[in-house]
Amino acid sequence: MVTVDDVRRFARTLPRTSEHLIRDRVKFRVGKIVYVAFSRDETLMGFGFPKEERAALVAAEPDRFLLPRESDLRFNWVVARLDALEEEEMRELVLEAWRMCVPKKVRLEQQRLAEQGR
Repeated sequence: MVTVDDVRRFARTLPRTSEHLIRDRVKFRVGKIVYVAFSRDETLMGFGFPKEERAALVAAEPDRFLLPRESDLRFNWVVARLDALEEEEMRELVLEAWRMCVPKKVRLEQQRLAEQGR
């Protein structure tokens, strides 16, 4: 099972990431753009995800993923149950959410560094 601390350890390695506590909810963002946020009880993780792909993700694995609340449907956002995620999958989801909100130059530099580290 993935925890907020697992996500925190990974998210802090991503350039330009900052952590904030807003209304008792942990959120990670780049500038003013939130790319990961947790429910108050830290059982759910919302993350940036392409709107056009989220219905398929939720339909394929409804026990692991769910749509955001109705007021957030206009955003590129989906929600995962933390207890249903493996750490490697969490890293992939967080990384892709981060990539959606950083400048292309930063994204490409991070990709280059990751490839060098392999």
